[in-house]
Amino acid sequence: MRIFHKTDDPETLRFEAAGLRWLADATDQGGAPVVEILGEGEGWLDLVHLPAAEATAEGAAAFGRGLARTHAAGAPSFGCAPPGWRGPVPRSSGPMPLHDHDAAPVHTRWADFYAEEQIRPYVRRAVARGALDEDGARVLDRVADRLAAGDFDHDQPALVGPRAARLHGDLWGGNVVWTRGADGPCGVLIDPAAHGGHAETDLAALDLFGVDRLPDILAGYQEVSPLAQGWRERVGLHQLTMLIMHAVIFGGSYGPQTVRVARRYA
Repeated sequence: MRIFHKTDDPETLRFEAAGLRWLADATDQGGAPVVEILGEGEGWLDLVHLPAAEATAEGAAAFGRGLARTHAAGAPSFGCAPPGWRGPVPRSSGPMPLHDHDAAPVHTRWADFYAEEQIRPYVRRAVARGALDEDGARVLDRVADRLAAGDFDHDQPALVGPRAARLHGDLWGGNVVWTRGADGPCGVLIDPAAHGGHAETDLAALDLFGVDRLPDILAGYQEVSPLAQGWRERVGLHQLTMLIMHAVIFGGSYGPQTVRVARRYA
């Protein structure tokens, strides 16, 4: 068996491993495949090496169905970290404000969590970096205000129901590895920032930077867990957290792009 040996900041890898284990717990319920942890230690993580394969329509639809079931495995609350994780979550965009897995929820509504923990903290960081000016910051603040006011409240996908979904949390296309499975090419989840949130946020992240066969993934997802009405109009809203984090990390065009998207919801 080939091994992918990964080294990084010890806390970052511990958080990644906690997320992989939590996502993998959902595979018994038909959840999406997750890369297997073979070993871990201080500053290193050994994962199964995933040989590349070309995505197919059938494999992508199966991945969509699995992702729907991963989300439906649920989370105790919005903003909860994976089981066993304690303390701040290290991220290159600054600490990710999540609470302990079994702690009392800080926010009982997705929109409050998204506004207060996924947007507002990063607005000031982006301004301090020079990626946003004050006019842009005000646009993001207006979106956060509207979220808090309930203007964008919407249901989770059907299988998730009224609770928080179990999110990958960093589901851009590079974190889905297409590899050879027992029944043909399949998508495998890697490198999560797992937490409790809204399932549409993961799907919007897949759309932001592109992923192979997204229409087939979405069709498979909707086959088992139909999305709430109006989901297409909310894609940009759910992309704001990833966009503003990229503005904090990379600056450049991400700041103006974040503001352009935010204006649709301000």
